[in-house]
Amino acid sequence: MKIALFSDIHANVLALDAFFADVEQQKPDTIYCLGDLVGYHIWPNEVIEAIKSRRIATLAGNHDIKVKLPFESESEKTASKYAYDIIEKQHREYLLSLPHHIRLSFFIQGTEKQMLMVHASPRSITEYILPDMDEDDVDAIMVEAKADILCFGHSHKPYHRVIERDGKKKHIINIGSLGKPKDGDIRGCYVLLTVHPDSSEIEVAFKRVEYDVEKAAEALIQSPLPNELADRLRGAY
Repeated sequence: MKIALFSDIHANVLALDAFFADVEQQKPDTIYCLGDLVGYHIWPNEVIEAIKSRRIATLAGNHDIKVKLPFESESEKTASKYAYDIIEKQHREYLLSLPHHIRLSFFIQGTEKQMLMVHASPRSITEYILPDMDEDDVDAIMVEAKADILCFGHSHKPYHRVIERDGKKKHIINIGSLGKPKDGDIRGCYVLLTVHPDSSEIEVAFKRVEYDVEKAAEALIQSPLPNELADRLRGAY
């Protein structure tokens, strides 16, 4: 079974289109989106429509639920309000209907494994699970979530970490950001996760997709959004 996972598009439809073109060649059995469809760019409606039209199972991200929450500060409101004002009513309703968790179960060498997908962490839509988090703390999250494989986004920094407890491996996978990378690589990032029922291992491949970053950056500069967002796209930070 091959699963494609992407997250944190942040209204960047150019990156999303590049993803669809690339993932089609990979022929996954299923595709999941782990949230943050909107914010930071000018194409939230196009992104939502593209995902809805393909009937992709999708989670809510912290930016998605902002359509109903007040901004935390005046500076945030000034910088970000436009990105939310342009979201159409039916798309706001869609964002607010999204779940916060998706769980899968499958068998590997006769043993049932639980895979949990969230936007940030099982405990909070805003909590960061960083690669240097204490192993005991990570294990506690996995135990509480009843997960053998945990997939998430949120930090925009992809990594795959494996911890082992009682002879059992647990996989912690940050799938990165498709539309706003922060790891120094301007290409969009997504993950192909392959489960081999007759193998004790899962295969995690980080895929990068090229798109017209300069076109996306220039669109930001021509919009009411801060020019700093264009700089971040160009520098992937």
